[in-house]
Amino acid sequence: MEAIEPAYGTGPLLLIAGAAIAFLLLLVVKVRLHPFVSLVLTSLLVALATQIPLADIVPTLMQGFGETLASVGLLVGLGVMIGRMLEVTGGAAVLAHALIAAFGPRLAPLALGIASLLFGFPIFFDAGLIVMLPIIFSVARRLGGSVLLYALPAAGAFATMHAFVPPHPGPVAAADQIGADMGMTLVVGLVLAIPTWFIASYLYSFYAGRRIELPVPEDFTSEGELAYERPPHLFTVIGILLLPMLLIFGNTGTATLVTTGTLDEGSLWVLGLTLVGETPIALLITAIVAVFVLGLRRFSRERVERICNDALGPVCAIILITGAGGMFGGVLRVSGVGTALESTLAATGLPVIVAAFVIALALRVAQGSATVALTTAAALIAPAVEGASGLSSVDMALIVIAIACGATALSHVNDSGFWLVGRFLGMDVPTTLRTWTVMVTLIGFTGFVLACVGSLLF
Repeated sequence: MEAIEPAYGTGPLLLIAGAAIAFLLLLVVKVRLHPFVSLVLTSLLVALATQIPLADIVPTLMQGFGETLASVGLLVGLGVMIGRMLEVTGGAAVLAHALIAAFGPRLAPLALGIASLLFGFPIFFDAGLIVMLPIIFSVARRLGGSVLLYALPAAGAFATMHAFVPPHPGPVAAADQIGADMGMTLVVGLVLAIPTWFIASYLYSFYAGRRIELPVPEDFTSEGELAYERPPHLFTVIGILLLPMLLIFGNTGTATLVTTGTLDEGSLWVLGLTLVGETPIALLITAIVAVFVLGLRRFSRERVERICNDALGPVCAIILITGAGGMFGGVLRVSGVGTALESTLAATGLPVIVAAFVIALALRVAQGSATVALTTAAALIAPAVEGASGLSSVDMALIVIAIACGATALSHVNDSGFWLVGRFLGMDVPTTLRTWTVMVTLIGFTGFVLACVGSLLF
């Protein structure tokens, strides 16, 4: 939909935007209305308040929702299938044990963290952590010391990858909202995720582990590690993890060489390499390979189909929330609220990357959900990104990371991840605040600083 002539000036439009955010937070935090419904209702009310023509309201809502789902739904659906196939076949255990054997007992926390970084590419935070916990606890019992030494590097790795790297829904939705290239977002996200994790999670785990002696939870000591039927070979696991990255990197590298004139844009092999490296196609190829190599070699066709179906169920809510965030962004653009926010930010002189981080951080603290914070902040900042001049594809990707960093930091009692980690590690609320909350806050601020440095250099 084309933007309409704003019915109000900048001041009233900003007041409407502020009231919309306050109303959204009220619905999510106090009323406990599902974020998907809350975002749809808020989008409708903003459309009415800004006097979008009644005949255009539903098309505006549907266009914003549909355009976001077109990319988010496809990437998240394929990514979660790949992760689920690796999970149920025991790929995580195979890779973790191989890394522990290679690094040795002294560097076992590093090995667990690296394994979690690799599996954090296709596997969501909560699923990845649950899969890795039996391995973490087994290693912790064998080597001794606080379980935080082994659990925090793994939990931090999953949290970092979940926030920074497509095909996870947060960075996918943010990149879609502001128009960032998905392949470049993946490359930049990976480049920043590794040092961010090492500083804010791995190094911090030694500080927390030495000061807080936390035993392995009793509930897990009797269960041990999960048993898998015919787990895959190590190189099979590594190959499936690297396949989509290599395809996407090939696309990004080819596009760069075409831009510099090194390669002929019309060449058939260049077009083919570009196609298979598009993120949806790369994930589709990897999902098919995972189904055949991991699934059909071990399970019946019916069970493989059931595994894929079961993988999609838990992410439906996330996909719908990100789609509703796109709806909210569409209304802000069409109504003129986004343009008003853009002009206000320009007048303050606040860099877009800083504004993106601050908005996402405020939303994160207020309502807890990283997904809601990410999608809403991206919708609010998108007009300012569009109005900024001279932003390269790297700059756009760095803004996505800044939004993700703001939506990651300061996890506390209104965040489901806070309770997930605290419950599984057997921590009370004060201990969870001293460990998990501090770690994800370090992840958010460290990643943001690195993104700012990147924006100055590139």
